[in-house]
Amino acid sequence: MSTPEKRAREEKRNIKARNKEQRRLERRNAPSRGEPQIVSAADINGFVPAIEDVMQTLQGGGPVVQRSAPAIPAKLFVGSLNDRTTSASLRNHFEPHGAIAEAVVITDRNTGASRNFGFVTVMDRKNAPAMISALHHSELDGNSIVVNVATERR
Repeated sequence: MSTPEKRAREEKRNIKARNKEQRRLERRNAPSRGEPQIVSAADINGFVPAIEDVMQTLQGGGPVVQRSAPAIPAKLFVGSLNDRTTSASLRNHFEPHGAIAEAVVITDRNTGASRNFGFVTVMDRKNAPAMISALHHSELDGNSIVVNVATERR
């Protein structure tokens, strides 16, 4: 019951399968396209200092390693401020302990009076823990201040 159309379709399918197999064998047996290029880690990463150089730098000797990325700031909450504390005095209190981007005492919108807390933005978050431990419960304008990492409002 085979019709000429069916035999033609089967023959066409068989020819297509043979051509596909022939192309696969040609690709497999084709000569390689040249030697693979050998790349070292230094080519990919650039200069990487030896561990001895890094350790010497950390221990205080040798050249200073420059940062590859900018410092990430951290925001500190400062509570229990005196009514007389200003943003300038808050900045002056924190600056000896590290670089400060911003120091702000929060005031009431209507009266302009201090709300007795503020925020200090530290230039590098790596300095924040040392700054917190040094200034938490320190005295500023007659009050013992509270210094913590600022959290988002809920």
